[in-house]
Amino acid sequence: MAAANPWDPATAPNAAGLLLGHLITSELVTEEMLNISKKSTSCFVNFSRLQQITDIQAEIYQKNLEIELLSLEKDAADVVHPSFLAQKCHSLQSMNNHLEAVLKEKRSLRQRLLKPMCQGNLPVEAVYHRYMVHLLELAVTFIERLEDHLETIRNIPHLDADLKKMSTALAKMDILVTETEELAENVLKWREQQKEVSSYIPKILAEKNSLHKHVIVPPLPVTSKVNVQTINAK
Repeated sequence: MAAANPWDPATAPNAAGLLLGHLITSELVTEEMLNISKKSTSCFVNFSRLQQITDIQAEIYQKNLEIELLSLEKDAADVVHPSFLAQKCHSLQSMNNHLEAVLKEKRSLRQRLLKPMCQGNLPVEAVYHRYMVHLLELAVTFIERLEDHLETIRNIPHLDADLKKMSTALAKMDILVTETEELAENVLKWREQQKEVSSYIPKILAEKNSLHKHVIVPPLPVTSKVNVQTINAK
């Protein structure tokens, strides 16, 4: 059963109710003031909102922790995840079996390695045949280019000097190219000049022939025998 409100004069005719009725009749307290006092204050609403915010922040923090754990699990999946661990265990087991087989056949393998490989062969499983073919192609290519590789390795200490020589040769080549271009330009100019001169030669010869035709040679003077004799006597 709900407790009676001591501030309500109708339900609680006690000293507090009588005091309230006296205050209302004397108009020191109004009904509006009493109604306002009955309403829930805003501070309790803020408290409830603050509690909701705190709960939401705690949930967000929890979700962030879960996300970090998932990211760590993703990064360490190859170490922690059972499927990856099973694959690694299988690989290690196969390697262990291979090493055990090698140790068991250690004496025969040592004897086989001491023997020359001429006219001998090693059994290779069918799964690895295509890899062996590719490996043989690479080996043949490497052997063909082995001398070039060795020559390249021998030339490595002299690489700086060779680069300097190449730079000097390129500079000389640039100078020769420039001189060749200038010489070609001079040859073209000389050809143009020769063409002009050869075009003027027929004109000069024609003018010279015309001058020879129009020039009149004067007759030589005639001297008498008497004058010649007197000159001789003198």
